[in-house]
Amino acid sequence: MKSKQAALLLMILVGSAKLISAQEADRGDRMQDCPMHAQHAAASSHYASVDEHGDDAMGFSHEKTTHHFLLWTNGGRIEVTANELADKASIAAIRTHLSHIAVMFANGDFAAPIFIHDGIPPGGTTMQLLKSNIRYKYEEISLGGRVRMESNDPVAIAAIHDFLRFQISEHRTGDPLKLAEEH
Repeated sequence: MKSKQAALLLMILVGSAKLISAQEADRGDRMQDCPMHAQHAAASSHYASVDEHGDDAMGFSHEKTTHHFLLWTNGGRIEVTANELADKASIAAIRTHLSHIAVMFANGDFAAPIFIHDGIPPGGTTMQLLKSNIRYKYEEISLGGRVRMESNDPVAIAAIHDFLRFQISEHRTGDPLKLAEEH
């Protein structure tokens, strides 16, 4: 009796595996027929590259951390936190990276975002040119850190907003694209 049950179970499992395999092949064929398939694949590859380069440049994993890019009326802020309080290595790496970023950006050095994104992000060139009109301030927070970018120069503020909107898109944070009052 047990061998008949085992044989029946094996037949069911083999049949299920063949059905699933056929369904996956059919879905794959449909994906190839999608007029946007090449664009989807390119976007997926691009974001994978951004994540990989980001992990290398920042010294911590994007999967173990959360990025936020916030737009304020006088500039904005980059904020990164570890996902787990116990992840002391990520917290330390975030703080090291962001404290360096504040100094680098203040000096007009955008090498890290250029490496991460394979080119200078929108607003970056203007931020380099107007570096003396932008204040960068690193702040440590409980699970990581943040960099405030502030200015009274409307052109510099617009460049900061362009830069941060690009970061929101590239890092897929879902942060609001609208301006808020600093708080």
